[in-house]
Amino acid sequence: MSSIKAIAIKNRPRVAMQSIDSAQISVANGILGDFRGTQLGRQITILSESAWQKACAEVNADLPWMVRRANLLVDGVEFDAGYVGKTVRIGDVELVVTEETAPCSRMDAQHQGLTAALRPEWRGGICCNVVKPGEIRIGDRVEFC
Repeated sequence: MSSIKAIAIKNRPRVAMQSIDSAQISVANGILGDFRGTQLGRQITILSESAWQKACAEVNADLPWMVRRANLLVDGVEFDAGYVGKTVRIGDVELVVTEETAPCSRMDAQHQGLTAALRPEWRGGICCNVVKPGEIRIGDRVEFC
């Protein structure tokens, strides 16, 4: 079983991620307060905690998860192409997985070699669109179906 370990947003490009304990999710805006929420195809991004740990081990660094610039950190799951089209349920909220979150060269600006370490096995995470709005909190159960 998976759960939300952390939530983060950024209110504009290239600023530091801000950690939050709960978030309002809307169909039109994704996570309220996050500037990417209106971008269909990647309204909300989800990172696997174990995949992040593998990437950090590969670059021999203990990096905070927010370096990845994802919105949600979840445990108990690792992603692959089979997740595209699946529904993600977090309480009343429903998301649909649209694609892999491909790592960009900006990751190497955070730590040299991180871009390459995030490429295999969908370690960079997944992108989602919001289907059903609601509120999420750290600790909420995450179900993929």
